[in-house]
Amino acid sequence: MTAPSQPATTIALASPRALRGEVRVPGDKSISHRAALLNAIAHGSAEVANYAPGDDCRSTLSCLQRLGVAIEVAGGGRVRVQGQGLDGLREPAEVLDCGNSGTTVRLLAGLLASRPFLSILSGDGSLRSRPMARVVEPLRQMGASIWGRDRDRLAPLAIRGGQLQGLTYRTPVASAQVKSAVLLAGLGADGPTEVIEPAPSRDHTERMLAAMGARVALAPGVVRLEPTERLQPLSLTVPGDFSSAAFWLAAACLHPDASVVVRGVGLNPGRTGLLAVLEQMGARVRVEQPRLDGGEPVGDLVAESSALRAVDIGGATIPSLVDELPLLAVLACFARGTTRVRDAAELRYKESDRIAAMAAQLTRLGARIHEHPDGWTIEGPTRLQPAEVDSAGDHRVAMALAVAGLAGSGVTIQRADCVSISYPGFWADAAILGAQVHA
Repeated sequence: MTAPSQPATTIALASPRALRGEVRVPGDKSISHRAALLNAIAHGSAEVANYAPGDDCRSTLSCLQRLGVAIEVAGGGRVRVQGQGLDGLREPAEVLDCGNSGTTVRLLAGLLASRPFLSILSGDGSLRSRPMARVVEPLRQMGASIWGRDRDRLAPLAIRGGQLQGLTYRTPVASAQVKSAVLLAGLGADGPTEVIEPAPSRDHTERMLAAMGARVALAPGVVRLEPTERLQPLSLTVPGDFSSAAFWLAAACLHPDASVVVRGVGLNPGRTGLLAVLEQMGARVRVEQPRLDGGEPVGDLVAESSALRAVDIGGATIPSLVDELPLLAVLACFARGTTRVRDAAELRYKESDRIAAMAAQLTRLGARIHEHPDGWTIEGPTRLQPAEVDSAGDHRVAMALAVAGLAGSGVTIQRADCVSISYPGFWADAAILGAQVHA
């Protein structure tokens, strides 16, 4: 049965007899955000193909347009950006609406911290409840003037940019968004900027900056950036989003009769921690045709029905699969033994409290899951039963629960339309692979 042509509030999903086929997932969100932001301050025109189609990345384009950047959105996920240079950004006449996108608000805060005008960054109710002090504090140390709600810890953020000083900043936790905000501010600072992390985080920003001519030096756990007056435009094809591909890998591993191929997926080492965890669990997942595209590693991923065993995950592993942890909770329900996920308190500050949301909704499906302040303990294997669950308006929770339904006995998901935030075609791709999808 075909998926609904328009987003539906409630989706009922039945597990198919077989889950087979191949799909292409949307462009990587993290790379799409950065391709738009950095090309906006380059000198010249660039075309970004396979730009992520979800609401988050559209928020970035909208904000850049309000800053005076000429952007043309064509069919097939192609976006043309006419770079203005860092000095070419203009004071916005309206509040910059970042929607639900934490990446948009945090990276824009860094970009605008050195601009000599007033900007106000806001978003939806979920975004306005998410922590912003983690970017406010280092930007203030560089000399930026930033204010926000709740003693400057929440959006909206008001930024009056000015001359910044480079600094050496040790991040309390590994965070690609914090690192990127500081580096973007450092482009317009006096003197070099250095970010030191306790563990590696995603390196899309420094890869792209280097490809555009910025002076970037890398050492283990350290990124150093020299002030940069001119970036060269970078046209690229955005690889498929690994976090989106992960749902189909998990569904194939868990379904008793499955073989799924996901084409052209980004395999940046900072993003693919789940592959290592799947290997530990005994999953039958492999990479085919590895290659480079726009400086990023890319490959085709193949996953097949697997017998999984439990794992113990925490520490430095967490940043490389933080977006996939709701999905790991589903995988653990079907794995033999007791899975423990720890050191993941960051999940409580995403689009929803993902620790609480997954514990509550998987319990409704019959899972043996115990919530902790920084993760879960999950006993498996468990045969999940059909039930009605709630996504909490969180796209990753919704898709993880869909995988639970595909691998179990079906599921009905309330607020299922939130998948449009990152993967508008999710339900259609589920149908392509054989799922029965009912609106």
